[in-house]
Amino acid sequence: MPIDFSKYIASYPDFPEPGILFRDISPMLENGEVYRAATDKIVDFAKERNVQMIVGPEARGFIVGCPVAYKLGVGFSPARKKNKLPGETIEESYGLEYGKSSLYLRTNAVKPGQRVLVTDDLLATGGTIDATIRLVEKLGGIVVGTAFLIELSDLKGREKVKNYDFFTLLKY
Repeated sequence: MPIDFSKYIASYPDFPEPGILFRDISPMLENGEVYRAATDKIVDFAKERNVQMIVGPEARGFIVGCPVAYKLGVGFSPARKKNKLPGETIEESYGLEYGKSSLYLRTNAVKPGQRVLVTDDLLATGGTIDATIRLVEKLGGIVVGTAFLIELSDLKGREKVKNYDFFTLLKY
């Protein structure tokens, strides 16, 4: 019997601002069988693209990227905020509602020509994903797809990933 993944998503009205219905995967994380089934769908997507490396922004990218990388037997590298990565890094800025921020990636995280899947738990405005893609491409990696557990379509993040193969488990 197929799993109804939508039953394992929390909804928060008016977050982060009035009129926005935010979705969160916390209930999915609490159920190992459901979480495994969800990440297995991303693993299948990645296998079809011969992914050699997974990159995800900040802690939320870890939630999806690490188990997918483990199941594929490939590496995972985080794109993080300033001073959260040891060693030499490169930087990409992205816009926020309240200004700008930046993500950093280690210069040896991705090898030139390496086939990379960019993952996150949530696609909202797409700012961190866009910055992560640009970091991978700066290092010569080939982004062969992007994958998310949830897409918040009202926030138009898909516009930032429209040039890449795309997977999302649930769309709201």
